Amino acid sequence: MPTLDLSTVSLPDFVRNAEITWKKGADSFTSVIRNSGMVKEINVGNNTGNTREFSAIDLELYAKVKNEREQAALARSQQGYSKIGALYRIAQAQVITYEMRTQGKYQDIQAMLLDILPNAMRRMELDLQHRITFADETSYEDMDGRTVDISTGDTLALAATDHTVRGSAATFRNILASNPAFSRAALETMEKMRVENSINQLGQKVPCTDDILWTTDDPNTNNTVRELLRSTSSTAADVNSGVINVNVGKYRHVALPLVATDKDGNTDSAKAKYWGLCSSRTSSFMLGVHEAPHVIPATEGDGKSVLTHDWTFSVAAGYMIVIPDPAFFAMSKGDAS
Repeated sequence: MPTLDLSTVSLPDFVRNAEITWKKGADSFTSVIRNSGMVKEINVGNNTGNTREFSAIDLELYAKVKNEREQAALARSQQGYSKIGALYRIAQAQVITYEMRTQGKYQDIQAMLLDILPNAMRRMELDLQHRITFADETSYEDMDGRTVDISTGDTLALAATDHTVRGSAATFRNILASNPAFSRAALETMEKMRVENSINQLGQKVPCTDDILWTTDDPNTNNTVRELLRSTSSTAADVNSGVINVNVGKYRHVALPLVATDKDGNTDSAKAKYWGLCSSRTSSFMLGVHEAPHVIPATEGDGKSVLTHDWTFSVAAGYMIVIPDPAFFAMSKGDAS
C-alpha cells in the first residue's frame, strides 16, 4: 500500500484508503463454521421486518394399498416445530486522532484498522459456534450480558436425550450417553445412536445422512480424527498396513476453534473435548444476514468531528441465528460425564 501524507490527506481520500484496508483486513479472517456446510445462510432484505419464522414439513414415507375402484389414500403431512428468530446488530468503533494523522503514526492507524475491521466477522463466528458451546443448555448469557434463547422448536436444548416430534409420541436423543472422548469405538457408538434415532415428524425411521464430523481445535482429538478418517490403517499397526479404512471418505472433518470458549471468547478447557456429527443436507442451523459486516463511514462526509478533530471509523453487522429442528446434529462432551 503506498504511503499517505496524513497531515494533508482529505477525509474522502482516507475513507477510500480505509476501504482498501478493510478488504485486506477481511482477507485475514476466514469463517470456519459459515464455510463448513453446517450453517444455512439466507438474506434478510431491507424493509421486510426484523423477524423470521423457520419450520419444516415432513410427508409420510410409504404408499398404501389401493383396492379396485378405491380412491388413493392421501399422504399424511406433518409440519415440524417452528422457531422465530429476531435480528440484532453488533458494532465497534475506533478513533484516529489529529495527532496520529499529523505526527507520523500512519503505521499505527493502519494497524488499528486491520485490527478492528474483521471484529464484526469474528463476533458473528463466535455467536454461531457458541450454539454448539452451549448446546446442552436452552439459553446462555453472552459477553454483553444478554440472555440469549438458544432452545430449539421443541423448547429443549440443541443436544438432549428426549427431543419430541409433532406427529408422534416417539422421541429421539442426539447427545451420546456417557459423553466419551473421540475414538473409533465412540464414533461407532454415536453412529449407532444416530441410526436408531433418525426419525421424521411422524415418528417414522428415516436414513441418517451425517456427512460432517466436527470437533474443537483440541490437538489430540484432531490427530485421532485425522488418523481415523485418512489413514489406511492405524499408524501403530504395521501388520495391518494392507487393511482398508472403512471411514475413508465417510465424513468431512470440521475443527471449530471457538467452541471451547466461555461467553467472552476466552479459553474454556472444560469444553476442549467436544465432538459430534451432523448432516449438511438436513441442517436447520439458520443464519439470517440483514447487514453483512461493513465499514462505517463508507462514503465521504461522515466520521469527522469538528470538536475533537478526530476521525471515527466503525464496523457493524446485523443478523439472526435460529435452529428450529435439532435432528441434523449430534454431540458428545468428551468428558465422560
